[in-house]
Amino acid sequence: MTSDSSTGAASTGTAIQASTRIGYMGPPGTFTHTALHTQSDLVRATLVPLMSIPHALDALETGSVDFGFIPIENAIEGSVNIAQDALAFDFSFLIQREVVVDVQLDLMALPGTATPDDLSGIHTVTSFPVALAQCQKFLRRDLPAVQIEETASTALAARQIRAEGRAGVAAIASQAAADLYDLEIVASSVHDNPDNQTRFLLIGKGEIPPPTDNDKTSIVVFQHHNEPGSLMSILMEFESRRIDLTSLHSRPAGGGIGAYCFLVDFEGHICDYAIGDCLRALKMKQRDVKFLGSYPAAKDSTSNRSLVSDEAWANAVAWLGQLRKMMT
Repeated sequence: MTSDSSTGAASTGTAIQASTRIGYMGPPGTFTHTALHTQSDLVRATLVPLMSIPHALDALETGSVDFGFIPIENAIEGSVNIAQDALAFDFSFLIQREVVVDVQLDLMALPGTATPDDLSGIHTVTSFPVALAQCQKFLRRDLPAVQIEETASTALAARQIRAEGRAGVAAIASQAAADLYDLEIVASSVHDNPDNQTRFLLIGKGEIPPPTDNDKTSIVVFQHHNEPGSLMSILMEFESRRIDLTSLHSRPAGGGIGAYCFLVDFEGHICDYAIGDCLRALKMKQRDVKFLGSYPAAKDSTSNRSLVSDEAWANAVAWLGQLRKMMT
């Protein structure tokens, strides 16, 4: 089944049923929750709100849920390191799909706390660390003296204000959280960059979704030796096969200062000859390569640049085979 842009559904390789449990970073009203609701098949499942990204991953590992749904990257703040490191080092999950959504961050509080023209009644701002980092210009300009509190999610910040009746405290969260927890938005679109987007991943165990003609593959490449040109050596495998990288991040690999690994996202599916040959070459050269999945990409998140066609690849293999037959 291919991606369906009208419904936001894409194949996971396994049919999503009402009994399918999907763990996500809750409570309801988080941007993760909002992103789930852009996927018509996923919202038919049993959505299980969990306290944090690690809790969602642990629940998938223990079988408490069938899939996890987590944020992995933000257009302003960059990688969600806790999620990226968990996939790279701690778990053996496979990505089932990516979802990219626009993000609008609003400042909200109990009714009567403040107005757009007068924020003086706010002494504390609370939110998820990644969301706070996306609003630094606004906070420095409009609320330079407030106390900053970090919470496990944007929606949790909003829920706590309502549940605890926290006068003078404002949350940075979504319109959905304001509606759900009956808070008043006192400043809209407080994020620093108007082109704010977050990328989410649906993850599962032991299954690679079939190709859809709009796919990405993700891997982790661990350096065999820390030597000049090691990254260039990795990148050459992609360039020589016309494989378009969509993301490249380096992360400490835990082996002391200078030990790094590379998390690489690129266009194509493991079923493609060019992708398969690239992975084989990287495994042979670097030895330690972790496959994170081949999966349907979000709409408009790939260049649609053609790989070397399977037909051209097969012809090249056949040509080489014929030459080798000429050996005496």
